[in-house]
Amino acid sequence: MLKDPFQRLNLDRDILSVSQLNNRARLLLEDVFAQVWVEGEISNLAKPASGHIYFSLKDSKAQVRCALFRQNASRVREALRDGLAVKVRGKVSLFEGRGDYQLILDSVEPAGDGALRLAFEALKEKLDAEGLFSSAHKVALPEHPQRIGIISSPTGAVIRDIISVFRRRAPQVALTLIPTAVQGREATGQIVRALQLADRQGFDALILARGGGSLEDLWCFNEESVARAIDACLTPIVSAVGHETDVSISDFVADVRAPTPSAAAELLAPDNSDLRQRIDSLRRRLLMRLRNQLARAQLVLDGSTKRLRHPGERLRQQAQRLDDLDMRLRRAWQQQLNLQQQKIARAEARLAAQHPGRQLILLSQRLQSLGERLPRAIQRDLAQRRQAFGAAVHGLQLVSPLATLGRGYSILLDPRGQAIRSAAQTRPGQKLHARLAEGELLVRVEDNYLTPVTGSLLD
Repeated sequence: MLKDPFQRLNLDRDILSVSQLNNRARLLLEDVFAQVWVEGEISNLAKPASGHIYFSLKDSKAQVRCALFRQNASRVREALRDGLAVKVRGKVSLFEGRGDYQLILDSVEPAGDGALRLAFEALKEKLDAEGLFSSAHKVALPEHPQRIGIISSPTGAVIRDIISVFRRRAPQVALTLIPTAVQGREATGQIVRALQLADRQGFDALILARGGGSLEDLWCFNEESVARAIDACLTPIVSAVGHETDVSISDFVADVRAPTPSAAAELLAPDNSDLRQRIDSLRRRLLMRLRNQLARAQLVLDGSTKRLRHPGERLRQQAQRLDDLDMRLRRAWQQQLNLQQQKIARAEARLAAQHPGRQLILLSQRLQSLGERLPRAIQRDLAQRRQAFGAAVHGLQLVSPLATLGRGYSILLDPRGQAIRSAAQTRPGQKLHARLAEGELLVRVEDNYLTPVTGSLLD
């Protein structure tokens, strides 16, 4: 590669390859247009699995290809869509493989708004898709709270406004401040910790409050960690962030959104005058019901008095019933006694039939019979075994080699103790052992008659 890619070419005969041409063109474009802002409308948007984003930026007369690589695309990936008017920042470059002129971007913002607004929309779309804004996640506010936690800055007009509303409308409600920063780098972490702490304190409800400000000032209430901390709270939460026109992610996730901190206090502070009127109404209804119940009870009492009889009559009736029950009890007891006596008699009869003396006599007789049969069976078995043993001994003697030797035969063995069964196993002059019925002999083979005799005919 040339040290200076922008030097003028030799017009006579300086020929470049296509790749050299595209490389020089890319270096030239990136050097001249190192960073530019361009405004236009997104079209042909592509979001491959690699995490990069590709689209065309166009106006009414022209278009240019754009590439936003993964490290810069994560915050705006979900918010970008075809037809969106944006401002992009990047360098002009050239994709050498195809010779395509393009912009390599490092920032994308909506036209007429900032990057924070784009991040806001992206997070809003993401959390909405996960269901964090769903009404199924919302918890109803208590009608008569006794303890309320306020997550806000300990200084400023917000906390004073909330306290003022409660003093005027419901001074009996106990308020507890969980202090936290509401702006700046540390605000996000402090708000998350304050929400987690307040959720464990057993409050009837929580108020997350901050005064008005710019989108950047209110940004800690648009962070994903704060939104998830609100969603994780079991205690009902009222979000009162900014002025009435300000909207934050916290407002969407909270159970109720209040346009201002004072409005949040009014939602949770029951008006004492309303309560008094309601109590008076309930008192009147209670007195009316008590009068009605007393009137009905008086009617019942009058009716009962008319039906009331002298206790002596009841006692006579009860005494007569008692005598009747006594006689029935005696008859039932006698019947049960007779039944039990009959059962005992039947059981005694069965027991006599099953007396062990009879069983013992039968078993003794059987034992005596078996004792007499046992010696005869043993003698019979011994005789059979002796007969079988004699037959086995006789058969063994018939096949025993010793019996064969006893009839005058012998067994020839070679020096290794192998039996000689054929003359071919011997040779003249070989010494053999001959085993007789009684004793052994050492013999020598003179001739096995296998080799023809070649002696002289004249001998």
